[in-house]
Amino acid sequence: MEAVTLAQIAQAVGGTLLGDADPSTPVSTVCYNTRELHEGDVFLPLMGERTDGHNFIDQALKSGAVAAFTARKPGTLLPGKGYILVKDTAAVPATLAAWYRSRFTIPYVSVTGSVGKTTTKDMVAAVLSEKFSVYKTPGNHNNTLGVPMALLDLTHEHQVGVMEMGMNHAGEIDFISALIKPSITLITNIGDAHIENLGSRKGILAAKAEVFAHMPEDGLAILNGDDELLMTLKGTIKQRIITCGASPYNDYYVSDLDRNLATDNLHCVLHTPAGMAELTIPAVGDYMIYPVLMAAAVGEQLGMTADEIVRGVLRYAPTKMRMNVVDRGAHVRILDDCYNANPQSVRAGLQTLASTQRDFKVAILGDMLELGPLGPNMHAMVGQLIGETHINCLVAIGELSRHTAKAAEDAQVPQVYWFATKEEALPTIAKLVEPGSAILVKASRKMEFEEIVRYLVSITPEKE
Repeated sequence: MEAVTLAQIAQAVGGTLLGDADPSTPVSTVCYNTRELHEGDVFLPLMGERTDGHNFIDQALKSGAVAAFTARKPGTLLPGKGYILVKDTAAVPATLAAWYRSRFTIPYVSVTGSVGKTTTKDMVAAVLSEKFSVYKTPGNHNNTLGVPMALLDLTHEHQVGVMEMGMNHAGEIDFISALIKPSITLITNIGDAHIENLGSRKGILAAKAEVFAHMPEDGLAILNGDDELLMTLKGTIKQRIITCGASPYNDYYVSDLDRNLATDNLHCVLHTPAGMAELTIPAVGDYMIYPVLMAAAVGEQLGMTADEIVRGVLRYAPTKMRMNVVDRGAHVRILDDCYNANPQSVRAGLQTLASTQRDFKVAILGDMLELGPLGPNMHAMVGQLIGETHINCLVAIGELSRHTAKAAEDAQVPQVYWFATKEEALPTIAKLVEPGSAILVKASRKMEFEEIVRYLVSITPEKE
């Protein structure tokens, strides 16, 4: 956050500044985690399931915070410190972010969808960075708390904002997009993620479409043209629609897709309304054409040339745990895609594993959560797909993954193992790792499969 004063912050959130801190004291960071607190920050106490951040106000102030928000008038005020009294500290991030965002008139690009949000955000930011100073939401700061806090990181050096929008329930995209007010929105696809909370894919589509109420009528929707549900938005929203996809009927598409197995790159010809261009995508997985196409569409809309877009694609680097390729010694490859999982992203991961040029291919898969009553059947479909893609081995972990293992056995996958926990699986995983193997690691976030990736790294030699 560019430096603002305590007085400005208090006024922005409708609070009252208490204590004897100088109201003109400059502040550049609001922090809600005492472990990440720095000298001069303003501490924001939030309510958790088990803890109340108000209990840590004194600790934060004594650790260097210049002030703290509070919904309770303190009995004792520490000397030299400020207290911003508000009705509800939970409302502070959005209120403060809305005020701070209004100070910037740059274009904002929002990215949402069931699968591929972060990859698409990273690709769009990479392409735009070839011409502009770009701000993108860090990591997974894509929810009703993360987005407001991310907006506070904007500075006047930024020329474009690329903001990821996630959701678990209806109304969350409405809340987030009201803060961002994007002029361009990308929707990657409509899948089954969070279907337990939203009832159906149509419910998911309706929740994603909440963004359009907060866009200007002359704004732009960039949609996956190969997604039939997304195409039902045509004629229902006021914003102009551009489509991206594998087929030539889209506004943006690719042809001559070539997988360079030696360099793990994709080569293709990009087709846009402005013409054609040959490009290299520095990533594995055919699904990467969609982030590239959407990034190209955004780039052209913001005045970039084909050469700039081609160079921008080469800037792409994936966010941690999103199909990160970890090459180890003995020709062992780990596909670290363990940040999250749903049926569509698991399918893409398995297809990438199947196309990897290694002799022995292992899928280490955990439960896909928030699928409700559809969960058992969707896990079974994954097991069937493992058989169809001729993957050599499945290690399934978690209660729902029993269904994956059973279906894989029925599909005659050569080696199938099931374990209730990660810890129980590790000895078998260690025995499966052999020279010339490729290992996909993927599960829902709560499964914390990054522990398996760390274990695999620990038991394999470094690449020479």
